[in-house]
Amino acid sequence: MTLKPELFGLADAGEAVRYSFLSVAIWWGAFTLITIFWVPEEKTAAASDEGANFVLDGFKQFIGTFKKVRHLKTVFLFLLAYWFYIDGVDTIIRMAVDYGMSLGFDSNDLIKALLITQFVGFPSALVFGKLGEKWGVRKSIYLAICVYMLVTIWGTMMTNRQEFYILAVIIGLVQGGIQALSRSYYSRLIPKDQAAEYYGFYNMLGKFAAIFGPALMGIVGLIARRILMPPSPTPVQVEAVGQLAARWGIGSILILFIIGMALFYFVDEEKGKADVAYLKSE
Repeated sequence: MTLKPELFGLADAGEAVRYSFLSVAIWWGAFTLITIFWVPEEKTAAASDEGANFVLDGFKQFIGTFKKVRHLKTVFLFLLAYWFYIDGVDTIIRMAVDYGMSLGFDSNDLIKALLITQFVGFPSALVFGKLGEKWGVRKSIYLAICVYMLVTIWGTMMTNRQEFYILAVIIGLVQGGIQALSRSYYSRLIPKDQAAEYYGFYNMLGKFAAIFGPALMGIVGLIARRILMPPSPTPVQVEAVGQLAARWGIGSILILFIIGMALFYFVDEEKGKADVAYLKSE
């Protein structure tokens, strides 16, 4: 709709974007109704009649889960590792368009690249899941992190839109896989009878992970501009320094993947299972 608004009887791309938001709302609503009416759920506790209690109880449970996680050292270490490397993943997803525009790429090319990532990502996530079964979840997560590291390095040297499309394909190959396999690996470390509680904490952590990466990228880019910008720069110099600063910014995301992979190396699945068994015995 955004690239070809006339095919949908729309005036321009701006109107198409507004309708695209409506289509997303319908998509979410439809699949939410499917979940509510057709996905069975075993009730483990009586529901409260007071709507306000849901919010208060949610915060209480979040704090309670955090206290439990602190005593499950393997779970805590994995979540810390996950927070770093998934922050890198989310930052690349969220900042790809801004980065491409800072390098002078056309916005339509960037939209096409994002579509490529999504269409490649769905089947690739299924294939990556099979790879995790045959090759091992840990090795597959390492592979995905390494691919993202290579993408980040390549991104700092990228010069044309063809490279952007290639990177979009490569990201699509591993994006769904690293998310799915991380959830799968996490399930091995947590108490099975408290899975919903622990996954709620896991998802909340993932939302916070989308904050630090863009901030890091922006701060590094700003510092680079101040260091590289000459006195009384010409418009050409301003543009050149801006592009170089953007490359420094995207390169800084490599730090997140390195820290995440290093922490993940020390996650011991067997020790995690022993921690859960000990917690249950208390």
